[in-house]
Amino acid sequence: MRLSDIIEAFLNDMLNEADKNELEIQRNELANHFSCAPSQINYVLTTRFTTDRGYYIESRRGGGGCIRIRKIDYQDNRKPLVDAMIEKIGNSITYNSALGIIKVMLDMDIITERESNIIKSSINDRTLGDIVENRNKVRAEILRSAVLILLS
Repeated sequence: MRLSDIIEAFLNDMLNEADKNELEIQRNELANHFSCAPSQINYVLTTRFTTDRGYYIESRRGGGGCIRIRKIDYQDNRKPLVDAMIEKIGNSITYNSALGIIKVMLDMDIITERESNIIKSSINDRTLGDIVENRNKVRAEILRSAVLILLS
């Protein structure tokens, strides 16, 4: 078994023990526990605990790097909707296509006008500014995270 698999299993076990489907860890402490570099922890988090696998990661830099892993628990009746939206977003999405998804969520009363405006402002070309090469990929990741959180 590879170290990445062991770290993933360890974090999943900790998440399953937690009552709130949420776990807060220190990146350096976890790296020390497994005698590995903190970048190995980052690798596991970015490849194994992704939004399309139902996880939301918050990371704070400094002081050892605090990381919060949240397992997204959406209502069973919304799972088909979540799956359809995630599939539509894919790994890359244009701003205009993203606006279509946001409009659908607004029309279905999943989000408010205010939430719609916040999402739009976070994924528009001005906000993504200097990101040229991977702009649509970054936009897709932001939108996917927003959809998962809003539908959980």
